[in-house]
Amino acid sequence: MNIGFVGVGRMGANMARRLKDRQFHITAVYDTNRAAATALAAELGCAASQDLSEVTAESDVIFTVVTDDAAMREIFSGAGDNLLVNAGGKLFINCATISPRVHLDVEKVARKAGAQTLEACMASSTTQAREGSLYLMCGGSEDAFRKAEPILKELGSTVRFIGKAGEAAKVKALVNMVMNINTAGLAEGLALGAALGLDLEMLRKVFSQTGAASRVLETDGEDMQNREHTCFFSAAHAAKDSGIALGLARSLGLDLPLAHATKEQYDRMIAEGLGELDKSGIAELTFKDRYKHSGDHV
Repeated sequence: MNIGFVGVGRMGANMARRLKDRQFHITAVYDTNRAAATALAAELGCAASQDLSEVTAESDVIFTVVTDDAAMREIFSGAGDNLLVNAGGKLFINCATISPRVHLDVEKVARKAGAQTLEACMASSTTQAREGSLYLMCGGSEDAFRKAEPILKELGSTVRFIGKAGEAAKVKALVNMVMNINTAGLAEGLALGAALGLDLEMLRKVFSQTGAASRVLETDGEDMQNREHTCFFSAAHAAKDSGIALGLARSLGLDLPLAHATKEQYDRMIAEGLGELDKSGIAELTFKDRYKHSGDHV
């Protein structure tokens, strides 16, 4: 089986490496960052395609890991070159966190081209992508899921079928919305603790043993304390994903004040040039004598 990748940033590149390690045949990669695609192609021994249609031509299954709704629409519906040129019989596994509506639209146009699509939303980060321990939430037809499942099981420790197209994207939007709220809350708790003169090592330990415990505390708490914001999941992506959830809420007439306040914080990070920090960098907006107070760029 020939496998191609469109979008080989932090996640896509590590997924491709994992499948290569598991003896899958990676035939082509594509990215708007041509240097990244060329470097990964040399590493994997495959083609660095200059056109999207080349990836489709060289592959039976194509993974897409792109940035946002606009990028997703462009790769499937762009004028001239797109993934659906001669795409009959191909399977597209779409892993980006995008709006549910876009997954539905992509499924529709792919079906017209004789292709299948499956959303495989990821609730993990780069380390898990490389190790094959992603948490994958899938949406689409059951037939597409069964075809993709053997590959997905090499990428994920949990591969869960949620339902029809768009449903997994809804769940992923909520996962990231709650994660972002938890991240912002943890940053404020640690910032207040620091301002009160508390030992943050002690405070994080107490948090972990009480109702303040969370997965974010495990992954981001120490980084917030030590100002270590190497990017695994960027503030810019956090803002985008909270925005997807808020859009769903607005369509249903729901008010989500915590999600709204959290998105404002991440939007502020972007505005202040901190959007490419890890989501833990939100602590730079809450700790006294850090970025917003001292002008100390991280």
